[in-house]
Amino acid sequence: MVFSWCFTCKHNLGWEEEARSVLLGRGEEGVPEAGSPEVNHVAGTSCSESGERVCSDDHLFVEIPDTAHQISQDSWFQVGFVLTTGINSAYVLGYSGAIMVPLGWIGGVAVGYSGAIMVPLGWIGGVVGLILATAISLYANALVAKLHEYGGRRHIRYRDLAGFIYGRKAYSLTWGLQYVNLFMINVGYIILAGNALKAMYVLFRDDNIMKLPHFTAIAGLACGLFAVAVPHLSALRVWLAFSTLFSLVYIVIAFALALKDGIEAPPRDYNIHGTKASRIFTTIGASANLVFAFNTGMLPEIQATVRQPVVENMMKALYFQFTVGVVPMYAVTFIGYWAYGSNASTYLLNNVHGPIWLKATANISAFLQTIIALHIFASPMYEYLDTKYGIKGSALALRNLSFRVLVRGSYLGITTFISALLPFLGDFMSLTGALSTFPLTFILANHMYLVAKKHKLTSLQKNWHWLNVCFFGCMSLAAAIAALRLIAVDSSFYHVFADL
Repeated sequence: MVFSWCFTCKHNLGWEEEARSVLLGRGEEGVPEAGSPEVNHVAGTSCSESGERVCSDDHLFVEIPDTAHQISQDSWFQVGFVLTTGINSAYVLGYSGAIMVPLGWIGGVAVGYSGAIMVPLGWIGGVVGLILATAISLYANALVAKLHEYGGRRHIRYRDLAGFIYGRKAYSLTWGLQYVNLFMINVGYIILAGNALKAMYVLFRDDNIMKLPHFTAIAGLACGLFAVAVPHLSALRVWLAFSTLFSLVYIVIAFALALKDGIEAPPRDYNIHGTKASRIFTTIGASANLVFAFNTGMLPEIQATVRQPVVENMMKALYFQFTVGVVPMYAVTFIGYWAYGSNASTYLLNNVHGPIWLKATANISAFLQTIIALHIFASPMYEYLDTKYGIKGSALALRNLSFRVLVRGSYLGITTFISALLPFLGDFMSLTGALSTFPLTFILANHMYLVAKKHKLTSLQKNWHWLNVCFFGCMSLAAAIAALRLIAVDSSFYHVFADL
């Protein structure tokens, strides 16, 4: 059953008929027939078959896909915090070493996500790289956001948008890329949570009885319990406030302790070590870390939760993310590289020195925030499974609760096993950026916009989008090769289930 959203005023027969023709597949090239897979009714609204009317951005009838989760419930401010939670997750504690250090040889002197970004890129390469990554990520995400109601249909999933524009094969390919992207992000989150627990453990005991795989298993269990308790993305609400609090705690503590260490320490080594070939591969891998730092790979799924007008409100959320939201990340990334140079760790709290209670507070905050952040990036998989098997109604209903325990528990169990098996965080960031973030966020975004708006773009604009597609395609290929090489090198030094 297809319900419709329409403008409540200033409408006339002319545009209404045009809107109806779009819904029937006659008004726009490439628009599939109404009733195609996953398009059934307006979920998350009070619409009925009698046709309650709610305005859309384009003042047209907008078709809403079927979903078991709530949509159009959240303010742009709440959505902005969802996006900011992703940027300022515990991953920021690794950007100094994963980005700044690898790019340092470009600028001659090394700076700034502390161990994972700044170490590879250095002061000049790292700072310029972060600023450019911020700008191009905002641009690419804005392109996707503006297509949310393209063709008279609301695209609440990335794969829906790609399938609508390109066809069924693109739908499947995009879903595969997105699944890989989100799965690997969640692997990284569990590795981070395990590292945070281990770092707290060794503050009080140095007996080496418990290893990193043990803490990774505990982290996976905690994420599973949270996944059962929180049914969907909109239900996070108060947890977003806790997430922001936890982020501020570990960022402020890491910043303060790193600043103290930097003031008291002798001159740091900012040189980039290794052969020229290894530095080139590491630098390319750091470029993948750069785009990984700013992008979710699930923008339509997040935009689905925002209230009407969805494009305008989503743009507000994106501006919030890429202005206010990036400040904490910049601060901890730069201070980590300044304080520790090329020795910046991929988990900055392993570098800092200070009172045990303060470091323990930072580590437990990082652990708790990671649980909330993982839930955001696992939500597209949860939504797919809940919708497929008709999990609706009360979250506490026995069938729904049992389903979440079994299915989400199994998904996180597999994720936890992979996290413990290959706990190479920086390498996973690079591989995720190369295999999925580059294609989803930059290649697809530019090409989809090009196809959707081809009759409205000038020749210069079309050439600009094609340049982006080609450039980021080459970057994706190069970064994937570099990331696989890094994993192969690290695997030769460390065994599986390594205690790093």
